[in-house]
Amino acid sequence: MTSAGSETPPDGARPTVQSVAPAYRASGSLEALEELVALSAQSPQAVARRGGLSVSELHSLRHLASTPMGPVELAKVLGITSAASSGVVDRLVARGHAERRARSDDRRRTEVVVTDSGRREVFALLAPMFTALAEIDGALTDEERVVVERYLRGAVAALRSVM
Repeated sequence: MTSAGSETPPDGARPTVQSVAPAYRASGSLEALEELVALSAQSPQAVARRGGLSVSELHSLRHLASTPMGPVELAKVLGITSAASSGVVDRLVARGHAERRARSDDRRRTEVVVTDSGRREVFALLAPMFTALAEIDGALTDEERVVVERYLRGAVAALRSVM
């Protein structure tokens, strides 16, 4: 037995969640959270496919909708090489979803800016999710929203602990 009171698996035994996290007990909220995490890992591929985009193109549009950035910055945010980032930008430019522009603070450098077409594309693809989330959130009382936010922020911290 460990100090937490759970049984340590014998050598060669398959570890369980309880053997590494003794306080973990199945619950409806944890099952729903596990399903949410799994779906969030699958959704970029499904959304990108629906829009005829690569996952990198979808993520690029999402990031560029917030702020213009250079191709190297975009590569870092996406976790891809600069060469791959240039290819993503080339494809977005060819589709009319992004433009390369000289930076205002350094005309020798370029930044990638999402176009209205690119902005419409990403928001149209994500509109069903935003609509459903707004409805769910709107149905909560202020007190419920505080509890849900506390739970979700704790879940975010838990996910960050393994990154």
